[in-house]
Amino acid sequence: MTSSKNSYDVVVVGGGHNGLVAASYLARAGLSVLVLERLARTGGAAISAQAFPGQPARLSRYSYLVSLMPEQLIADLELDLRLASRSVASYTPTIRDGRHGGLLVERPAGPRTAESFRALTGGDEEYAAWDRFYGDVGALAAAVAPTLLQPLPLEREIRDRVDPGVWRDFVVNPIGETIEARFADDTVRGVAATDALIGTFASLRDRSLVQNRCFLYHLIGNGTGEWRVPVGGMGAVTDALARAATTAGAEILTSAGVSAIRASDDGAEVTWHDGAGSHTVAAGRVLSNVAPWVLRILLGEGEEPGTKPEGSQVKINLLLDRLPRLKSGVDPRIAFAGTLHLAEDYTQLEAAYADAAAGRVPTVLPGEIYCHSLTDPSILGDSPAGTHTLTYFGVHTPASLFDTDPEGAKRLAVGRALAALDEHLAEPIESCLARDADGNLCIEAKIPQDVEADLAMPGGHIFHGDLDWPWAPNRSRLETPAQQWGVQTAIDSVLMCGSGSRRGGAVSGLGGHSAAQAVLASR
Repeated sequence: MTSSKNSYDVVVVGGGHNGLVAASYLARAGLSVLVLERLARTGGAAISAQAFPGQPARLSRYSYLVSLMPEQLIADLELDLRLASRSVASYTPTIRDGRHGGLLVERPAGPRTAESFRALTGGDEEYAAWDRFYGDVGALAAAVAPTLLQPLPLEREIRDRVDPGVWRDFVVNPIGETIEARFADDTVRGVAATDALIGTFASLRDRSLVQNRCFLYHLIGNGTGEWRVPVGGMGAVTDALARAATTAGAEILTSAGVSAIRASDDGAEVTWHDGAGSHTVAAGRVLSNVAPWVLRILLGEGEEPGTKPEGSQVKINLLLDRLPRLKSGVDPRIAFAGTLHLAEDYTQLEAAYADAAAGRVPTVLPGEIYCHSLTDPSILGDSPAGTHTLTYFGVHTPASLFDTDPEGAKRLAVGRALAALDEHLAEPIESCLARDADGNLCIEAKIPQDVEADLAMPGGHIFHGDLDWPWAPNRSRLETPAQQWGVQTAIDSVLMCGSGSRRGGAVSGLGGHSAAQAVLASR
């Protein structure tokens, strides 16, 4: 399939959610827009799919929750999208002195949360520290969140809006130092720390502060940091965006793999292949929704292996005939309603980092589990009563661990992930797994190499590279709209619009919004 025209105001390379956001804003403003997507469907990592033959449940196969997408963006584009709150923030099963228990954090926190902290720690000090910690996080989020749909503020503008101690604890000092100073209990420390490690391989005390930036992005969404479940699965997000883009007049071509971008400051030509032949169109602007590392290749600069991003996660999708019982006796409909933390005590997180840094799959693998079907049963279709989905996300599993023997290392990582869950179950998780039409257990695992193969994300890095602070350094050049919105490249006609932009990362639409605003400001 070819495009309807030979020239467009804007060509968007990549039909993931950010590309669709950019296309929607620009088409609504009257610009001619062409979106080119390599795969047979739009959505990138934000899709829903029937992962298991004969099973109607539609799983969020890669990305799985939404926090950062601003409510204003959803309203601007009139998206037919509903995000549902989970009734529980988290549950962390524990074993203390041979006894099985757990730390429950309600949403919103209430008496049961306070009692759970008291039962675990023997007093009220840790819960008071928890309240202070997240109160400070909330103050920082309140300063940052309103700026996300505006041109980049300077660092000092954000710094001046928050207490100096908050800035020191979350922006200047490694988040591990802050957590160690604020909390005494190993489990409480770990629960607070995990948001710094999703898709990010680093020690909690890393001086690069990449873990601090990851932590901040996980807790600033809409000023609350709440992670919500898209009703209908992650595919509902990108389906709504694709409808918004086409309704506004954007043209979307799938199975259109871009092979080259020839660009100057004044414009560009984009070439793609659709399986039958090559096609080329002219563009006033090209918006890149692929990783910066891939963009350099498309621009003809060649591969630079030493700069290739490295992802760090193991994603496991499971379909269950029933939720398993826990040894602590907690109702599984409560334990699995939010984020279930496994082997994520603070010392376990750091031990796993040390293992992985030494080239070993962590002996005890930290990770967390989400049961989306408790919040949104619509994704189950006409599955039998009692059926549920589980999504596991493991940390400290960089791509390099799987380079030599991908399948063997994957089996080892999956085995250790499930062992961390089984330690707290009254019945092994395997006994609860559904079977597909061929009689196989319904379990699917994705390591960084799989993410790269499936989605062309280099190194399987879910953020396309390390996250940046969502503000500009004080000495930044902010002379052009592209610089002001954090989407510039070395060529004026080519802008970043995806996770590789200054405020990209996660399912937020911020990269697409920023690129669209930069284009509109340049007219």
